[in-house]
Amino acid sequence: MSTPNEQRRSERSRRAILDAALELCRERGLAKMTVEEIAKRAGVGKQTIYRWWGSKAAVLQEALNERVNSTIDFPYTGDLRADLHTQMSRVAEAFGSEDFAPYTGLIAAAQEDPEVAASLRQHMIEPRVRACEERLRRGQEEGQIREDFDIDTLVEMLYGPLYYRLLLHTRPPSLKQVSEILDIAFSGLSPEPGKAGGPDPDKPEYGRAGGADGA
Repeated sequence: MSTPNEQRRSERSRRAILDAALELCRERGLAKMTVEEIAKRAGVGKQTIYRWWGSKAAVLQEALNERVNSTIDFPYTGDLRADLHTQMSRVAEAFGSEDFAPYTGLIAAAQEDPEVAASLRQHMIEPRVRACEERLRRGQEEGQIREDFDIDTLVEMLYGPLYYRLLLHTRPPSLKQVSEILDIAFSGLSPEPGKAGGPDPDKPEYGRAGGADGA
């Protein structure tokens, strides 16, 4: 008789717990759901959850983080604006997804619980901020954006509008919004004429197709 694979069984339980947490949060909200309900829906004992996580918020955070792992990745095509558009579009799609709706509950919990706030920053927000900062710095080094911008402020300027819509429910985050954010950002971020990476107004091609005023 074969010995049960404890690692495989633990992974099945973990997966069931994460899925149950997401489902319950979508149905009831983070504030109203309980660890007992998560355990019951996942078919595990409550102590199994507490063995791996310290709270229901921690369970939900891990579940969300796994669902959106791809949003941390920035492609590198050599075109900073195109790479930002690709990654920010993933964020906008995630924010508009039913699966990601519990994220707002987690952010709300972070306002009241310093431990949730610290964990949210460490595991979900900061890794994505660092990835964006690295891509922006590379863009600066390549002369695609001005060197005098503070990178931290720039990250906030790019992603703040997406969070504004997510949290205040003014309008859904969208791909059109991403394009508009980048249109506004790059009109002020482009290097000045004559500097590295920027068009020179004294050159004949300036203002033609492909130049500063081209299509």
